[in-house]
Amino acid sequence: MPDPALVRPMFGRIAPHYDLLNRLLTVGIDRRWRNALVRAAGPLAGRRAVDACCGTGDLTLALSAAGAEVVGVDFCVPMLERAERKRARGRRVFAHGDALALPLDDDSCDVATVAFGIRNVADRRAGLREMARVVRPGGKVLVLELSMPPGAVLGRLYRLYFDRILPGIGRIVSGDAAAYRYLPDTVMAWPSPEEFASEFEEEGLLDCGFERLTRGICALHWGTVA
Repeated sequence: MPDPALVRPMFGRIAPHYDLLNRLLTVGIDRRWRNALVRAAGPLAGRRAVDACCGTGDLTLALSAAGAEVVGVDFCVPMLERAERKRARGRRVFAHGDALALPLDDDSCDVATVAFGIRNVADRRAGLREMARVVRPGGKVLVLELSMPPGAVLGRLYRLYFDRILPGIGRIVSGDAAAYRYLPDTVMAWPSPEEFASEFEEEGLLDCGFERLTRGICALHWGTVA
């Protein structure tokens, strides 16, 4: 399990380069993945949402643009500082907090989301339970996470990219080799979409499912709160 004492300062170090590297390392496809999550959330006008592990706020902004009243929560202050610079106007709010103890009341939201963050939570199943806690019955929990694509050829190419190319780009742009060694290590250790979907069900979420995006490089998961 990730150690918060190591993860928090690591993300603090790379915060100034985080958005640029996301665009570079995914060739901009990460925006499409977030848009897919927003569509899966359904109509958002007038609904309340929480975006856990919000980082620099890209998904929080997308949810707000779709009409949600949304709070983005993250435990890394430098990331939140970058998010605040994007806030300008609108109904989005950013708050310092832990995904395992969201600063929200029970049943206070219609939607809870996390994009590329639950992999960094010390206990991902506790993170799912905490997201479900703040969502009203019938509301949705939605998670975007990187995954290993199926298939021998694509899987081998993806591993090559993650093992050799990605850490080099991250090191050159951010100057932090350790942070961009952490990323492939955690993705390689992440459960398959089928296994993670089973964890949604085991935590009591209903109508659970997932969709592989971009040939399985990313997976979108969903479940409904009972």
